[in-house]
Amino acid sequence: MEEILKALELKQQLDNLRPLEKEQEARIMQKFRLDWNYHSNNLEGNSLTYGETKALILFGVTAQGKPLKDHFEVTGHNEAINWVLEILQGDRPLNESFIRDVHKLLLKESYEVDAQTPDGKPTKKKVIVGDYKKMPNHVLTKTGEMFYFATPEETPSKMGDLMAWYNEKIAEADINPILLAAEFHYKFIRIHPFDDGNGRTARILMNFILMKFGYPPVIIKTEDKENYYAVLRLADADNLEPFIDYIAQNLNRSLEIMIAGAKGESIEEPDDIDKEIALLEKRLHSLGQSSKIGKSRNSVLFTIDQVIKKINDRTLDKNSKLSKFYLKLHSVLKISTNPIIDLDFDNIKTMNVENFKAISIKILFQKFSLVGYEDFDFEMLFYFKLLPTYYEIHANGVFVGMKPYGIKLTDLEVDEIINPELKRHKDFIEQKIAEKEKEL
Repeated sequence: MEEILKALELKQQLDNLRPLEKEQEARIMQKFRLDWNYHSNNLEGNSLTYGETKALILFGVTAQGKPLKDHFEVTGHNEAINWVLEILQGDRPLNESFIRDVHKLLLKESYEVDAQTPDGKPTKKKVIVGDYKKMPNHVLTKTGEMFYFATPEETPSKMGDLMAWYNEKIAEADINPILLAAEFHYKFIRIHPFDDGNGRTARILMNFILMKFGYPPVIIKTEDKENYYAVLRLADADNLEPFIDYIAQNLNRSLEIMIAGAKGESIEEPDDIDKEIALLEKRLHSLGQSSKIGKSRNSVLFTIDQVIKKINDRTLDKNSKLSKFYLKLHSVLKISTNPIIDLDFDNIKTMNVENFKAISIKILFQKFSLVGYEDFDFEMLFYFKLLPTYYEIHANGVFVGMKPYGIKLTDLEVDEIINPELKRHKDFIEQKIAEKEKEL
């Protein structure tokens, strides 16, 4: 498979750069650990943002108004990761005792959760950390069918079979760690041995196997969870290859980050929608910035060229993978003095721009083109209010920041403005896909 071959090539590049300097390796692993903690917990419904997760792990700062349980999940997950990283330095084997210890660290202490009896009645069940399940944890699929995991009675023997399979595979001379780790992840999920925490445990065990063979951990991003669950469902239907390919694809991203770090390059990912703070909540307040430039023809032209056009062009570029599914794409520039006139960036410069009170960009995605879907459109609106000493930026009706005239936006600031709109577009299409799937 192409992604696995690419991973093997990237792994060779990484090995050629080893050994890494201690500071380099620590910086890279901190990034992986923060991303891993945030995304793996958020996939399971944890409410902490990336910024809140980072503040909790690095500085012990709790998020005001967020459930205590969510904080425990993050700190427990971080303790489990740190423990696994320590174990990698020794020779402790992966066995059932190891798995139970991971689960204990992950969930910290026993608790009760809502459950259903086999005949569908609501009940409570006690989650005992480190113990295999005491009640069935089958799930109801979207089609109304029951999907069955191992029963509590079957679980001990199936876990024994899983470990026997793993020990047989790991002893093979031509072992492929990527295949082994991905298949172990799925086999573990298929058993679902614990009453809670199976997904997080599976991802930790998969990454333990990968790191044991010198690979970085795989980070399944929360914004990609529908693809993750989709390939798991395909595996449930006896088609494991897409899941293995998906794991290899995400492993390649981690390998590329680690190679960049080993070369002393930036390991940040500016396109991550959830980076640093939930970007929907982030603002571009210009604290500490000042400018003596007021509103004038030159300062407004500068804003048009270095801010408004930059946001327009970057939005079109970042939406290119989605815009190809529409028959028409329009970017409409309007001014407040005459909102019915559509302009372009060249002829707007010939006007008395110093008198403009506002400029807006409306990006229209028209006529979704896939056969079988209803004809629908999507639009993004960016609004720039031109005040006497500064300008305001609004996206989809939400204020996102202000800037003094004469100071252009950085690429990171531009991405922070448009990424929530990109996510809104992606979520909108996913909603349409979900509606279509219900009809099938």
